[in-house]
Amino acid sequence: MWGIVPAAGRGSRIQPLAFSKELLPVGSRRDGATERPCAVSEYLVERMIYAGVDRIAFVIGSGKYDIVSYYGAGYDAAAVAYVVQPSPAGLCDAVFRAAPMLDDEPVLIGLPDTIWFPKDGFAALPDDKLSFLLFPVARPELFDAVLLDGAGKVLSIEVKKPGDPSRWIWGAFKMPASIFRALHALWLQRGGQDEYFGTLVNAYIAEGGEAVGVRAGQAYVDVGTLHGYRAALQLLSADHGESGEAISAVAISPPLGRAAAPIS
Repeated sequence: MWGIVPAAGRGSRIQPLAFSKELLPVGSRRDGATERPCAVSEYLVERMIYAGVDRIAFVIGSGKYDIVSYYGAGYDAAAVAYVVQPSPAGLCDAVFRAAPMLDDEPVLIGLPDTIWFPKDGFAALPDDKLSFLLFPVARPELFDAVLLDGAGKVLSIEVKKPGDPSRWIWGAFKMPASIFRALHALWLQRGGQDEYFGTLVNAYIAEGGEAVGVRAGQAYVDVGTLHGYRAALQLLSADHGESGEAISAVAISPPLGRAAAPIS
């Protein structure tokens, strides 16, 4: 199974940094008996591997080769490959840069500057549908809120739109290869106009496509801002990562997104 990690953004909200934002140290992990800082993107990579991903495609921007140096050819049991997005052109463009690599297995996609729980959240998503892992946050208007019917079917995705504060946002998603190809074809048909994945999914639904949302997320932090970075440290210090106990109490949103060992 493939995992796609779009890591081509400039990280302007948290600059200046001397390295790619995906390598920002947040928390720590252990290599044997040695504890070392953990890059924020490792949390997503670990969750993908936990879900069965054995190949990961990083989509990187021109010049972000420190990510290549950091991850090399693999992470834990997963092989790692790289695709270059020549210039920042939105999430859809980044995700579909990986299209030539994919086969007929399900695809997992997440954002490498986020930390979320539970660790096994991807397991709640079906293999045969376009499905979104949903999270409660304090300010859904800053994200992409997913509107569902009573059966969990996606009605629409509201991209950074004010509205009911009880809405849930997507934090990661999964789909079979056939739907990935259908979405890619639709995006090309629409002239690549969709920068946000939500607007493309709305067009897909309007043409008869289906998607589901799963409210299995407990906590979600966008580490792309200084506030988010502090919130991530608070979330990790709560030490609820494995049990999930009381983790919903620290569901946070910003005011404004080598061989592995268990992350602490």
